[in-house]
Amino acid sequence: MTIRIFIALSALFLIACGASAQNVAGDWKGTLKVGPGELRLVLHISGAGDGLKATLDSIDQGATGIPVSSISLRSLKLSFTADSIGGSYEAVVNQAGTSMQGTWTQGRSLPLAFERLAAPLKTSHAAANPSDIDGAWAGTLDTPGGTLRLVFHIKNTADGFTATLDSLDQRATGIPMTAVKRSGASLTIEAKQIAGDFEGQIAKDLTSIAGTWTQSGQSLPLTLSRGK
Repeated sequence: MTIRIFIALSALFLIACGASAQNVAGDWKGTLKVGPGELRLVLHISGAGDGLKATLDSIDQGATGIPVSSISLRSLKLSFTADSIGGSYEAVVNQAGTSMQGTWTQGRSLPLAFERLAAPLKTSHAAANPSDIDGAWAGTLDTPGGTLRLVFHIKNTADGFTATLDSLDQRATGIPMTAVKRSGASLTIEAKQIAGDFEGQIAKDLTSIAGTWTQSGQSLPLTLSRGK
């Protein structure tokens, strides 16, 4: 009799543990490492059971609301496909339903883990009074393959500085920068999605920022001038 009760209680315990993992609705954040670069991803899941739906944001590419074509959860195994970008994901959700470890496939397969967000990730920022470096800053990068005209758009917000990058000769505009940090006259702009960053010194007259662009271990001089 004791053994039967123990077995019954064990079964109930396993069901209780699995129950939280079955509830995957919410927001999940992960970082996909692509070569030397990194892409921050946010997976938005809603619904339950066979009625799961989802969208995907690629924050560092400025792409939001990418439709997930199909998504399913069987036991602890989550899988979804995003046909519009030719991608798919398979993972195992932990018993607590707080993280998942899996593989992202899009031409090639890469490891990708997601963690549940306690609160929605902030992607928009409240306005703040413009700083003395708000605006467009243009410069030309001399690379072994030729010159690249770059424009950084810097903006002060209630949450600190943000920036986007235009690479005019590559016809790429509005690339979100990962982080912007300023300490006095020192300015650092990070672009983890392309494994790059800019470090410079702001001129006293606020007309230029002289510094260095570093990408994949290679450093090149880059001076930015304030645009009109």
